[in-house]
Amino acid sequence: MSAAWAVKHKPKSTAEIVGNTEAIKKFSDWINSWKKGIPKKRAAFLYGPPGVGKTVTVEALANDLHMELVEKNASDYRTEDAIKRFAGLASQYGSLFGGKRMILLDELDGITGNADKGGVKAITEIVKTAKCPVVLIANNAYNPRFRNLRNYCLLIAFKKPPAGGVMKHLKRICELEEVQADENVLKFIAQRSEGDVRSAVNDLQALAQGKKRLTYDDVSWIGYRDRQENIFNVLKMIIYGRTSWGAKKAVDISDVDINMLFEWIYENVPAHFTDPHDLAQAMDALSIADVYRGRIRSSRDWRFTRYVIDYMTAGVAMARQNSKVHGWVPFRFPSRILMLSRSKAERAMQSRIGFKIRRKCHISATRASKEVLPYLKIIFRNNVDMGAGIAKWLDLDADMVTYLVGNKEKAIPIVAFLR
Repeated sequence: MSAAWAVKHKPKSTAEIVGNTEAIKKFSDWINSWKKGIPKKRAAFLYGPPGVGKTVTVEALANDLHMELVEKNASDYRTEDAIKRFAGLASQYGSLFGGKRMILLDELDGITGNADKGGVKAITEIVKTAKCPVVLIANNAYNPRFRNLRNYCLLIAFKKPPAGGVMKHLKRICELEEVQADENVLKFIAQRSEGDVRSAVNDLQALAQGKKRLTYDDVSWIGYRDRQENIFNVLKMIIYGRTSWGAKKAVDISDVDINMLFEWIYENVPAHFTDPHDLAQAMDALSIADVYRGRIRSSRDWRFTRYVIDYMTAGVAMARQNSKVHGWVPFRFPSRILMLSRSKAERAMQSRIGFKIRRKCHISATRASKEVLPYLKIIFRNNVDMGAGIAKWLDLDADMVTYLVGNKEKAIPIVAFLR
């Protein structure tokens, strides 16, 4: 199983981090101020959008300064007792080997829900008496639940880095992974990420799977997506959902229609279900959903949509019983949609030629494309004189002739005859 590039190529030093130079300097100055004694603010509160480098900055600086980093997700320690057991004792003592220690509580947003039983209060008390640097990370530091906690923290805002910086980071990864990527490809991915570096790296890896060269054709079919409620999060909620309700809820935040979502699920289920029985159950649920999709197409009765949604979401989620995931498994764009997207120009050309044939032969354009066009290709590629005569009779243009011949240079004699 391939390792996630976002982890494999994570910056080891603050010098490698993309953007947020001022925020990193402010954080570094605060950490270094501990060498002179305990500062007025014993905790630093790093906040900003996901994927902009908050956590990696803490890890990289700890590595630069050879500090012991005690790191946990605050969302895993929601109660007062749990917070005190972990962070309370750790904040009062130095490293086991006499070095400097830093405490990191990540994903602080996760303890602000109904499950919070004094967690924020416990963190506030720990920050007041901490004898080593305490770092808190959240997407939004101005949640009302953090009002009192903010008074004891140095607030450091992290912002979305510019696309140019993200692009350089992607280029470095491509060099390390020996992937040749066109400049416009990296620019496209960087701009599309909207400052989410981690997401940009994940996108790059997903697109580069099985390839040593990335061109614009490999990425041009991807549209901009909502970074907060994107298709990958929707797929996670469905494929790894623990409840039927949670899996069905994913449809509400999806930014693609039901049919497109079905294609995404159909494409990715085989890679994420490792148990054969689970996979059979999931594919059976998808097959039933597809039957209802067919009924909708034939009857135009949209009431069947509820059954499509139930089977392709809850049906798939509940099929997972024994499947285990080992390593990182990327989500892939539906190959059937990708194939249609890449062949769109060819199908359009076939349709244009079909209409030319229809006018002369008095058959449908569809029948002309399927039955006559294959023979025209054989004629145009093997008999230039006959091809030229047919091209003139059908009133074909240069692009149509080139398509039928299959080679621009070989089409030149026929194109010249038409002129």
